[in-house]
Amino acid sequence: MKKLITYLLLTGIIGFAYAQPTGIKDSSGAPVHASFEFQQLIPGDYQQVKIDVLGNIYLITSGSQLKKLNPYGDSLSVFNDVKKYGNPTYLDVSNPLKLLLYYQNYSTVVILDRLLTRRNAINFRKQNIFTVNAIATSYDNQIWIFDEQDFKLKKIDEEGNVLMESTDMRQLTGDAPSPQQIIDSDGLVFLYDSKKGFYIFDYYGALKTSIPFLHWEDIAIGRNVITGFSENHLHTYALKSLSLKNYPLPSFSENRIAITAMNNKLYILKPAGLEIYLVK
Repeated sequence: MKKLITYLLLTGIIGFAYAQPTGIKDSSGAPVHASFEFQQLIPGDYQQVKIDVLGNIYLITSGSQLKKLNPYGDSLSVFNDVKKYGNPTYLDVSNPLKLLLYYQNYSTVVILDRLLTRRNAINFRKQNIFTVNAIATSYDNQIWIFDEQDFKLKKIDEEGNVLMESTDMRQLTGDAPSPQQIIDSDGLVFLYDSKKGFYIFDYYGALKTSIPFLHWEDIAIGRNVITGFSENHLHTYALKSLSLKNYPLPSFSENRIAITAMNNKLYILKPAGLEIYLVK
């Protein structure tokens, strides 16, 4: 059990699950705990938070401004071209050198570099793609989207050209999902629809399997472990062992707008700002 706990802590994604007694005991029979050390509050009125693999913090303000901070909370850069694009729907920071800022109302994804300088923009409507809710950077630096007009997972380049597409999912599953999130991880592409669960594809667009975990949010995937939140619990699912575990969250995570974790830090977005805790 100690090896398992050490592994979970080292992933930097789910170590914070042990902030309080969980019912799990180590080899000596003692209950497992983890401690939280409050580090800082980044005050402000924010709608979204994302953390990249380097620990940089990205915050979208209520005024639709995107701010990039270093791991210590110091400002690095700002993108505020709000007059042209309006309110951003989703931000993908899986590649710190290539950020995707999606504006669903305009069917437009803006591609930014690490300094939040605009590199390019793709208007999906000009590519005859009219309904897209989820996007993500692909393993080969292209872009994954799910086209809800023909219900296909598609990979496109920075010009919007379709490089690959899956079969219509209605033919594969007899169903029509509406994924809120796409994640490229561990050699697979994960689509998550909170009302239907996970759909897992290979890089050629072939559907491998599905997992019916419903009503999760703030999904993260790394080292073949899926993590997600629902109400006051953290869920972890090991893809190789098919093991599902559920852990209660600490009381200070209540009344949150969003929650995420990376590199042994817990980030809780609240109306007053972003709270950051170190997990020990």
